[in-house]
Amino acid sequence: MTIESIAPVKEKSRKNKRVVVDEKAPLLPSKHEEEGGFEEFNGASFTGAVFNLSTTIVGAGIMALPATMKVMGLGVGIAMIIFMAFLTEASIEMLLRFSRAGKSSSYGGLMGDAFGKYGKMLLQISVMVNNIGVLIVYMIIIGDVLSGTSSTEVHHAGVLEGWFGVHWWNGRTFVLLVTTLAVFSPLACFKRIDSLSFTSGLSVGLAVAFLVITVGITVIKLISGGISMPRLLPDVTDLTSFWKLFTVVPILVTAYICHYNVHTIDNELEDSTQIKSVVQTSLALCSSVYIMISFFGFLLFGDGTLDDVLANFDTNLGIPYSSLLNDAVRVSYAGHLMLVFPIVFYPLRLNLDGLLFPSARPLVLDNLRFALITIGLITTIFLGANFIPSIWDAFQFTGATAAVCIGFIFPAAITLRDRHSIATKKDKILASFMIALAVFSNLVAIYSDAYALFKKNSSRRE
Repeated sequence: MTIESIAPVKEKSRKNKRVVVDEKAPLLPSKHEEEGGFEEFNGASFTGAVFNLSTTIVGAGIMALPATMKVMGLGVGIAMIIFMAFLTEASIEMLLRFSRAGKSSSYGGLMGDAFGKYGKMLLQISVMVNNIGVLIVYMIIIGDVLSGTSSTEVHHAGVLEGWFGVHWWNGRTFVLLVTTLAVFSPLACFKRIDSLSFTSGLSVGLAVAFLVITVGITVIKLISGGISMPRLLPDVTDLTSFWKLFTVVPILVTAYICHYNVHTIDNELEDSTQIKSVVQTSLALCSSVYIMISFFGFLLFGDGTLDDVLANFDTNLGIPYSSLLNDAVRVSYAGHLMLVFPIVFYPLRLNLDGLLFPSARPLVLDNLRFALITIGLITTIFLGANFIPSIWDAFQFTGATAAVCIGFIFPAAITLRDRHSIATKKDKILASFMIALAVFSNLVAIYSDAYALFKKNSSRRE
């Protein structure tokens, strides 16, 4: 029995239409087996969809959020997290509504419907840039956690280095190679995103474990008087410090980007009318996690918070069992990222295939093409993770370019294009606001980063 045979008549028509019209569009899941037949799949559950979308959202962005509090202060920072959650929900609602109107079953198909083949190609390129950048960040963090990092002047020891000392087999490159071959590669071989619902649930559990331990450490230190009151507002002393506030916008944008997986999850839902609730539940869950880790992470480390807050968990916390708790925090989140990897990798592979082979048969039916694209992408990500030193650099690049396009500029542009005449005046005002905010804040962020880099290089030459 297939999903079509149990769906209501109206939904059945919609699902069949998708298979006929958009089967080669990026982000469209296939229910075919390798031999070309249909497998027994009655649709994804609400819980599985929430886990998959939440896992897409809560990736590495959570690690950089405490550092954004250092720039913005707790009050403004938390307000921005909530604001970005509402803006993300609005942008996803735009995508889904215009997809229904145009009978598009993928983000790429929707962009093609609104702007033609070049719009579709632009979306595919943006997803590739964003997801490759994000997956490189995942590997960098895993390398930092297990093998240590020297991206700052101080070396922060990794878990394996702390347990066994410095050896060739716990060096960064070798550890990442083993992780890639033993974890990333097998999980990247699944051909349907719902197959990852169990690992997604486990990854969410590991993220919550990381959060609970961090909160516990902070509360204990608060009771013992080992923590001072953090700043609630940004520390703006001159024009340079003011412009620096905008450098956190790409980080916040990247933290909520999940738009490239929304259509895939919607397509696989047993009841596609639940997609709005799936999105709202996932955003509420992830926003709560973001607020708590931002608050307690910055409260715990203050102005000493590093770009990757996990790197802070390598010193004596001043409480009993400090070393054990440090390792538990870092290992739990490294495990979380390992399980998030295939969720972000899934749309990356489909979009690259759609860009390179737009007229070929579905990727899941061509094992050779599937294997070559998978190997090529994983190799690229592995090399990037070994040559890019800081997650802040990677986040700012992807957040200021591809992520802001995927999350806000493209949905707003589709709304303003309004090919099916369904946009209200309120929709167009919101869309215009999204584009103006995204363009302005990211131009300022890019300028501020470039200026800081130029100033840093000038001081070194002196």
